[in-house]
Amino acid sequence: MRLAGKTAIVTGGGSGFGAGIARKFAAEGCHVIVADLNIDGAQHIADEIGGRALTCDVSDGASVNYMAKSVLGAGPLDILVNNAGITHLPSAMEDVSEEDFDRVFAVNMKSVYLTARAFVPHFKERKRGAILNVASTAGVSPRPRLNWYNASKGWMITATKTMAVELAPDGIRVNAINPVAGETPLLKSFMGEDTPEIRAKFLSTIPLGRFSTPEDMGNAACFLCSDEASMITGVAMEVDGGRCI
Repeated sequence: MRLAGKTAIVTGGGSGFGAGIARKFAAEGCHVIVADLNIDGAQHIADEIGGRALTCDVSDGASVNYMAKSVLGAGPLDILVNNAGITHLPSAMEDVSEEDFDRVFAVNMKSVYLTARAFVPHFKERKRGAILNVASTAGVSPRPRLNWYNASKGWMITATKTMAVELAPDGIRVNAINPVAGETPLLKSFMGEDTPEIRAKFLSTIPLGRFSTPEDMGNAACFLCSDEASMITGVAMEVDGGRCI
């Protein structure tokens, strides 16, 4: 029960890594608010773990502000997990449409600014809080044809470190986790197509020989957001089976 008595928001918590984080947090005693653009997915996970579901478009300031008002109106928040993310399909960098670029920018990068603007004042007032950004090995060891996705995750890692430095005097810790590709709704988008041959090629780059799982992310996230990690801030932890070695 490492998170007993705490309340957390997990964006993009209706599926994939976010759902794994939400499940682990709840198992460790946390009250979890599952925020997702897909309210049906969010409600399914919330019902499973005894949490609360909220619909939120993390790329939209008004939607994030509404989420913050709804959550903070019900009580204090201890943990914010910025998990929601998207990618563009594998493509030469110059062939990615402006629309796809803007969407990656808004969901993967602008959302971190919007949630910080909405929740950091609350954390500062309480002189404590934990923020976890779900980045990617793509921000550390980028692969060709996912250029703008790679860049967005590199931005998130840098944002994590600068947030950690600025917010440390207020007792707020900020960390990131870097998963490798996993069994999530985004896997097919990363690979371009899902075939046994493509999967084998992907897995050959991971020394431990398997994809990241939602459970892997939940375990790492739980540690970084718990009081056991009270001396850890500004870290981008690779949860990648050795992919970045």
